Amino acid sequence: MTRRQVRLVVALVCAALATFAQLYSPQGVLPDIARDLGTGADTAALTISAATLGLAVAVMPWSFVGDRYGRRRAMLVAVVGATILGLVSAWMPTLELVLLVRLLQGVFLAGVPALAMAYLNDEVETRAAIVAAGWFVGGTTVGGLTGRLVATPVAEQTSWRVGLTVVSVIGAVAALAFVLLVPAERGFVAVRGGGARAALHKVAGNLRDPALVGLYLIAFLLMGGFVATYNYLSFRLVAPPYLLPGWLVGLAFLAYLAGTVSAPRAGIAASHHGRYPVIVVLVLVMLAGVAITLAGRLWLVLLGLVVLTGGFFGAHSVASGWAGARAVHSRSQSTALYNLAYYGGSSVLGWAGGLAWEAAAWPGVVGFVAAAVVLALVVLEVCVRRSG
Repeated sequence: MTRRQVRLVVALVCAALATFAQLYSPQGVLPDIARDLGTGADTAALTISAATLGLAVAVMPWSFVGDRYGRRRAMLVAVVGATILGLVSAWMPTLELVLLVRLLQGVFLAGVPALAMAYLNDEVETRAAIVAAGWFVGGTTVGGLTGRLVATPVAEQTSWRVGLTVVSVIGAVAALAFVLLVPAERGFVAVRGGGARAALHKVAGNLRDPALVGLYLIAFLLMGGFVATYNYLSFRLVAPPYLLPGWLVGLAFLAYLAGTVSAPRAGIAASHHGRYPVIVVLVLVMLAGVAITLAGRLWLVLLGLVVLTGGFFGAHSVASGWAGARAVHSRSQSTALYNLAYYGGSSVLGWAGGLAWEAAAWPGVVGFVAAAVVLALVVLEVCVRRSG
């Protein structure tokens, strides 16, 4: 890649860090939130689902904003707005207000994943874009890890509110780096006019492609299963027989480093061997990982988490880039639909996993996640492979 392209990728990694550190920072402190606000596990998990729901419903509007005003400009507004709301959300006095501000924060956070892949595919040639997409997804894992790893030990020493605030400050620094580094667009051509009918036509064009629909469904299922695993793992680790303190639960999120490694490598593998076989292997890796977490020994539970995480982020890096690249026209809308499904899965299945937890504890969560992963394999075969 050229020096400008490297700068672009570094800027997007900073945006990913700012976005995903704030999006998932409550995940490691859900038991603290539940205890402080007097709620159950599934209700506490709404602090995650509220933000991902806001993100899911906003990715499509952001795609049209990016088409008209420029993806770089739109992402700048999104990152700055989300960071301000992140600093506010932790200090809302009631659960309802926390959820409301988290929902609004998710709306702003949506601007980065909604536009990043379209921005990459416009500015970087195809083969390099596949690799760059892997680095971007790797950045999302660093952000997700940072949010969880920082919030949990800080919360143990102070409160979950202080923990989330510290993460938002880190997000602000990363957002500033993005603002300073992101280069002006060269391949962007503004799309003006057309109204609602033209917008619906763009969306419908992507939904008429079975392979794209399959990729959207795969995003929903894999992300939902992945988030359900992490949402309820904390509750398992603080309960018998493990009884881990908060700071050790936070260290479990170091498993995210597996995704930091696997995402860019998956992009490289897909550029050499094709996207379909690489995704199949990585989804099977996910399935093996969640099965390993059924083991009673703590080190096996953590090993399974590492395997699951590596498989998930590798599959996501390939699938997200594929959804943007396959849509020759209305590329922003294809990326937005992918993210709508992706974060819709996080909101819906990430919360629904709590019902499995309440009904059958960890084996229930594992069964729930495994079912979602197997269904994703079926969709991959029926919708994506057969459509070419």
